[in-house]
Amino acid sequence: MSSRYYPIILERMEDGLNATFPDFPGLTAAGTNAADVVANAETGLALHIAGMIEDGDSIPEPSDIDTVPVDEDAPPEAGRLLVRADLPGRATRVNVTIDEALLAAIDAEAKRRETSRSGFLAAAARRELAQRAA
Repeated sequence: MSSRYYPIILERMEDGLNATFPDFPGLTAAGTNAADVVANAETGLALHIAGMIEDGDSIPEPSDIDTVPVDEDAPPEAGRLLVRADLPGRATRVNVTIDEALLAAIDAEAKRRETSRSGFLAAAARRELAQRAA
């Protein structure tokens, strides 16, 4: 996997902090303090990127934190931070043993989603790992 660092814009709210992602419009995270909001931002970003990969969407390059314009319509900024996102790297062929009924169910679901067996398994593994990290 390769890592990228995406900027988040922090806004002070009554009950803590809110974070927005200039590179992912509509994606937000919240927390009672900076540590919480960063942890929530990384988890949310991982799930969002996993969904984009599953949908076949391209992942944007991170914006330069210093050149992201200030949104005059948003609450005043409380700060700017970078959060880490791990993106998949080069594909590697592996040999695994799996129950044949489970494999048939995986193949059927992969076909329904119009993806490959490998694509389905990789997306499922990414979701599981992101949820466990939360």
